Amino acid sequence: MAQRQSRHRDSTREPVEAWKTVVAVAAGWWYRLVQQFKAAAAPADRERGDVPGWVMITLMSAVLVAGLLVVVQPALERLFDSAMEQVQP
Repeated sequence: MAQRQSRHRDSTREPVEAWKTVVAVAAGWWYRLVQQFKAAAAPADRERGDVPGWVMITLMSAVLVAGLLVVVQPALERLFDSAMEQVQP
C-alpha cells in the first residue's frame, strides 16, 4: 500500500514539473526576444552602416552607368531602330 501512495504522489507531481518546464522555456524565449530587440535598437558598433559610405557607392555606380551609356548609346540606338523597323502595323 505504501508503494501505491508513492506512485500516486509521483503522478501528481508530473503535471507540476511539466508546467515548470513550460514556464522556464517561455521565460527563456521572452528573455532572448527582449535581448534581440535591445541589440537591434542600440547596435554595439556605431560605425556600421555609415551613410557617407553608401552615398559614395551609389554615386560611383551612377557615374559608372553614365559612362557606359555614353560608350554604348550608338549601338543601343541602332538596336532600337532595327527592332522598330521589324514591327509591322
